[in-house]
Amino acid sequence: MDAQKYILSPPSLEELAGKLRKPLSSNYAFSNVSVVRCPDLRESPFRLATRGLSGAEKVADVGGQRNLFPQPRLNTTWSLTEIAAAMEMSPERGSLIGAGAGPFHVVGQNCELAPNLKWEGRFENLDNQTRLAKMVDGEAIVEKSLSADCALMVNLYASLGQPGPVLKIMARKRIGSVRSFTECIRSALSAAYGDSHIVSLGGAFVVKSGKARYHIMPDFPKEEDLPFEDRGQVDKWLTYHDFDGPIVCLSVLHSADPGSKLELRMEHTHAFSPVEGRNAGGHYHYDLEDSDEEVDYEGYFNTAKVLYRIEKPTTE
Repeated sequence: MDAQKYILSPPSLEELAGKLRKPLSSNYAFSNVSVVRCPDLRESPFRLATRGLSGAEKVADVGGQRNLFPQPRLNTTWSLTEIAAAMEMSPERGSLIGAGAGPFHVVGQNCELAPNLKWEGRFENLDNQTRLAKMVDGEAIVEKSLSADCALMVNLYASLGQPGPVLKIMARKRIGSVRSFTECIRSALSAAYGDSHIVSLGGAFVVKSGKARYHIMPDFPKEEDLPFEDRGQVDKWLTYHDFDGPIVCLSVLHSADPGSKLELRMEHTHAFSPVEGRNAGGHYHYDLEDSDEEVDYEGYFNTAKVLYRIEKPTTE
């Protein structure tokens, strides 16, 4: 795989906590940012494949939106374990979480993917808790993925899945204008560290209560309806859904893309319900003000020490 590698120099978690406290308190009536030992994320409500977020912490941006717009590039499919190898993860142990497009070539239609898996001994020895969201007859369906593949684009946080110190970020009752929890975090890091210093975070958060908006890509348009004419046509093609919590969200975000040379997706978050059989999830956008319950977030994040830009789309 075509992979570019960049060594990152993240600030300490304690420093990051200090940079995040004021922006969070300005946007939410109640917030707290601290450094704690990561809880066991295999437990409720997260139900991740991996226990923690520490050890060989890395992020990858694979493919990109140009593989979807103006026309889907159906030859852009990958194995998540193949990507893990390109990220120089050991086959002995590791984990991936994140957000991307699902394996349409396996599922039989386009879909959203929330990668959530670990391996031990070899890449093929997987505990695959990945979820996918798809549209079937106008209804949202969220289910476990039977495949370890992805397509078009995916943003991943990799680690050994070990317990260790992490950022714990809690926020409740939004009072500010930044509607997205992850964008509030990302924009705060961008303001603190500028365009020249990349700070990349990966982790998981739960929308404990309140309602948020998500989108789910339907199947690809018919050939006669392609290419997409503009971004507005893409937005009309997407299906939008408002789901109440609890919803688990897996996220990768960056404070900067110096000169946009890497064409990084600055924030990408996909979600699924921790309640078995509940069809709720997709691509997280923001919380809604008209919810009957106050929005309440609880998240755990760690910094990446290495960034990989893999299979960057061509301009053709």
